[in-house]
Amino acid sequence: MLTLESACRNPERHRVLTGDRPTGPLHLGHYFGTLQNRVRLQDAGVELFLVIADYQVLTDRDVADRPAVHAENLVLDYLAAGIDPERATVFTHSSVPALNQLLLPFLSLVSVAELGRNPTVKDEIAHSRQAAVSGLMFTYPVHQAADILFCKPDLVPVGQDQLPHLEVTRTIARRFNDRYRTDLFPEPQALLSPAPLLAGTDGGKMSKSRGNAIPLGATEDETARLIRAATTDADRRIGYDPERRPQVSGLLRLAALCQDRDPHAVAEDIGSGGAARLKAAVTEAVNEHLRPLRARRTALAADRGHLRQVLRAGSERANAVADTTLAEVRAAMGSV
Repeated sequence: MLTLESACRNPERHRVLTGDRPTGPLHLGHYFGTLQNRVRLQDAGVELFLVIADYQVLTDRDVADRPAVHAENLVLDYLAAGIDPERATVFTHSSVPALNQLLLPFLSLVSVAELGRNPTVKDEIAHSRQAAVSGLMFTYPVHQAADILFCKPDLVPVGQDQLPHLEVTRTIARRFNDRYRTDLFPEPQALLSPAPLLAGTDGGKMSKSRGNAIPLGATEDETARLIRAATTDADRRIGYDPERRPQVSGLLRLAALCQDRDPHAVAEDIGSGGAARLKAAVTEAVNEHLRPLRARRTALAADRGHLRQVLRAGSERANAVADTTLAEVRAAMGSV
């Protein structure tokens, strides 16, 4: 498994596929966990594909809520964070039909038992919002494999919880090559980056579904309100201790990331100021750090047509790649 730094040192050797599901606005956890690293890869010269996985919203929901609007808002957050659509291919899953045609041969390469043993699938089924588990949920790793392999990337940024999904992708690539005696698909490696696990306002993992996130597009006043409502503790002496004081430590880490400092140093500055001073310091750090991004976001939001054009252009490029890959798959299978 490569690191972000090693990938950036040799950008010409790599192609990266990553993306998001359009289920709502991106937040600070996404920004520090993935968006900044995508911009670093792009700026280093790594070829970058960003899939907005709108069909995959249905894996754990009975219906997709306003997917087109959410997709445009993802593009808005991407561009505001520094993604350049001239250097990165940004597209929606639903606009590339070949992705779904790749699913059928890929499904033939894995067994029901293998899918059932996937720990990530088990966890997602346990936390599903659906009344019953759909076939789409069960085959989710194979859908991801199609999303990944269509552009033949050698690197896929993942967290530890997504490693089982990537292993399914690697297995499918290997079995396809073996079955049809070809070297069509690379076995993509996990790209591990120093992405922090950012705590939300309740001390748990920052997540849209948990209601503990600070959206990138929030105003400064909204940000202040969200941070004021954050859970802390009764000890007035502020200290960084993630195990014993997760809520306080989460806020300190957030301020430290925004200021590029050590969280212990931030805690020393606050001293015995208690929760009120801590929250004021975090609010100032977040709003100061996001001010340029939010200014770009406001300017970009004034032209929704431009956002749609970014998606159209990216989808055209993705379709060209996917159609070529599908033709190669058919040829390897002898179905042309």
